[in-house]
Amino acid sequence: MTFLYKADPARGEQWARLFAQKAPEIEFRLWPDIGDPASIRYLAAWQPPEDLARMLPNLEVVFSVGAGIDQFDLSRVPQRLPVVRMIEPGIVQGMVEYVTQAVLTIHRDLFDYAQYQAAREWREMPVRAAASRRIGVLGLGVLGTAVLERLRLFGFPCAGWSRKPRTLDGIDCYAGSEALTAFLARTDVLVCLLPLTEVTRGLLNAKLFAALPRGASLVNVGRGPHLNQDDLLAALASGQLRNAILDVTDPEPLPARHALWGHPRVRITPHIASATRLDTAVDVVLDNIRRHCAGEPLLGEIDRSRGY
Repeated sequence: MTFLYKADPARGEQWARLFAQKAPEIEFRLWPDIGDPASIRYLAAWQPPEDLARMLPNLEVVFSVGAGIDQFDLSRVPQRLPVVRMIEPGIVQGMVEYVTQAVLTIHRDLFDYAQYQAAREWREMPVRAAASRRIGVLGLGVLGTAVLERLRLFGFPCAGWSRKPRTLDGIDCYAGSEALTAFLARTDVLVCLLPLTEVTRGLLNAKLFAALPRGASLVNVGRGPHLNQDDLLAALASGQLRNAILDVTDPEPLPARHALWGHPRVRITPHIASATRLDTAVDVVLDNIRRHCAGEPLLGEIDRSRGY
């Protein structure tokens, strides 16, 4: 049984050391040193090889090294192969930390205080109770659920929207396109944690912003193509949106001359909201290999019909 890693080589070396410690019975290969292609049963990749079926004829499972799989061209991955996205505690904890600080930055008016500091002004603003600031999260997967569970502990009224109905303790849940407008109307800080699909591409646009209360704020930690950046700039200029915190852009990196870089109501980080933690990521992959060998369901296996 051979496992092939095809992503960042430096991280791959660390994966190799962890595999040697935790699963010495599995031969570990680091791309492009694939050895005997016929022996490879498992592949972990950011992007699989283009001619996957021919190159790795006996492959049984494809793992994404990230939480998303939108970087995969699924048309090049044979239908028989399960595709598994990364779900591990490090990704979840990192996202909870990032979104929590983003929401608190907006809630405690730190955009305004940054401007006052730059102007050397000592000016106080009224402090709003968390109970008066309504948080809404687009996407109720593992990450969206964890984020909402943490934010509601601060006393924020929390809601989530998903394609299919969900029930979460202490969270107002909305589902389907017919409920999206009502969800947006009650949301003061909108957090996007949706997977990127052809349906969600460009969803954060002028029409959606207009459905939010005037002066709402946006946190995008999904994918850059979720957001129409020109519509965001227009919404900020009109006052329909007050602040935006973006961990993802389109393209990445954002061109140096792009207007978002210098906007006083925008904060940009370079797609660092969350990342896989090597030790727990390897543990999750090894557990899924065990599950596969035992004929058990794989954790994080995607539904190809939905694209995530």
